[in-house]
Amino acid sequence: MKTIHTITFALLALLALHTQAANVKSLPASDPGITYTGRVSNGADGSVSYDWTGVYLQTDFTGGNFAIIASDAGASWHNLFIDGKWVRKLLIEGSTPQRIVLAEKLGKGTHRLRLQKCTEGQYGCTTLHRVELSANGTLAPVERKQRMIEVYGDSYTCGYGTESDKANDPFRLETENCDKAYGCILARYFDADYALTAHSGQGMVRNWGDAKQISDVNMSSRFTQLFDDHGTQPYDFSLYTPQLVIINLGTNDFSPTAIPTDEQYTTAYVKMIETIKSRYPAAKVLCITPHSANRYLKACLQFLKERVAGMPDVYMANLLDGMVTVERDMGADWHPNYQGQRKIAMALIPQVSAIMGWQLTDKVVE
Repeated sequence: MKTIHTITFALLALLALHTQAANVKSLPASDPGITYTGRVSNGADGSVSYDWTGVYLQTDFTGGNFAIIASDAGASWHNLFIDGKWVRKLLIEGSTPQRIVLAEKLGKGTHRLRLQKCTEGQYGCTTLHRVELSANGTLAPVERKQRMIEVYGDSYTCGYGTESDKANDPFRLETENCDKAYGCILARYFDADYALTAHSGQGMVRNWGDAKQISDVNMSSRFTQLFDDHGTQPYDFSLYTPQLVIINLGTNDFSPTAIPTDEQYTTAYVKMIETIKSRYPAAKVLCITPHSANRYLKACLQFLKERVAGMPDVYMANLLDGMVTVERDMGADWHPNYQGQRKIAMALIPQVSAIMGWQLTDKVVE
């Protein structure tokens, strides 16, 4: 009798798995019904890999259920949005593919899903292998917005510490959230798509605390790559075209010890602008003076202003001095928290409006 019961239970389990499989449609992550924004690599097996912060996928799906099969070379936090509302943050980690349910038993009709990588590439590279939805479900791509902004930067752009409220908090991956940094805030305000090409601690030519005036790897070389930290293959700049490019680099160049010369820094900066303009001829470029800029960086950016004076569609942003306060606007390791990032965005909004001709609205800056 025990043997019969065991066989019966095994058959029931197999039947349940078969029924579950019959009710699920499995598609490759590269399915054309999914829209990716940012730098991604499509695998021969239908997988999609990415490590730059801020990369996001969108899809309009039916059937009420949606799951992903995903893995990560390290650990990456993602923001999940459904129908325009933030639902939760989720962690993808480990090289073994895992099934993660993103939506379950939603109402009838079409729902829009957005999954955004909110931590940076030096900590993890995510691979989406497949997506699963209800057997009768469908996927449709999300149309790209008319406006696109690309931001080249460092930890300020990555959202390092944005979910911390104390300047002396140590860095923790779970408190980094690029969605609460000025680049994403600007994109929301102007109803634009965005891409972030940013890495904490990186400078235009010199990284934080490096004993060399020119670091072996810096943003001058990294910004042309498909991956931030998991490969050096070149990126195909034709995959999207921003109307506005923002550059916010220099804080790390002039961190303590061997600061670069004004010639080293500005020459690399001009070369980056020229490269960007060669890839996006119609784009306008806005160069930011970071709120934390010291006198060396300010002097170099003044020199840069003189060097780009004759270049069309290149602009220098207004100073942000005194805008971010330690008492209220700092998160982990003296980086701007969400409130500090909102202040930075609010200072840039009228400048972007003037440069781009984009109308100001009554939206809350958030």
